[in-house]
Amino acid sequence: MKKLVVLSAACGVGKTTIKNALNECGISDRWACIDTDEVGINWWHYAGTENEAKFSDDCLAEAVKMSGDKDLLFTTCLNPGDFYQSIHLPQSITSTFLIGMTCSDEEIIRRLKARPAERMCGSDEFIAGQIQYNNWFKKNAGKFQFYLDNTNKTVHETAEEIAGFLKEIE
Repeated sequence: MKKLVVLSAACGVGKTTIKNALNECGISDRWACIDTDEVGINWWHYAGTENEAKFSDDCLAEAVKMSGDKDLLFTTCLNPGDFYQSIHLPQSITSTFLIGMTCSDEEIIRRLKARPAERMCGSDEFIAGQIQYNNWFKKNAGKFQFYLDNTNKTVHETAEEIAGFLKEIE
């Protein structure tokens, strides 16, 4: 039986960067930190099909398998509302916690514009959608078991705060 912590945020907020920092800071003895991009499931195989809603279920199920006997910190863009309403949790998950993370609009713009073109994140339309989603997280900050804005924090500071939360729930 394992705990699941879902770190959810808009694209460009720093989920993967923080996940990598957490893996480097010693929590990996207890926690498997896995990003949606690592599970090997391609969104485009689901998009526009009758199985579109199954994408998140399949990604989470694969991350749970990949985590082995460790608790799981899963980083994703998944909307927390969708998580509670439509995600089917694997039976091995005994408790779930949600972390919401945000940063400033300017930081999202800077980060997404800096990404390689093949990631398809630099268009004004895509960025506007991510800013809108980021602002949803800000408005709903009180609904998360843990929420942080990493705009003025270093990667190390953000990772330490999340690691502290993980220790609290162990």
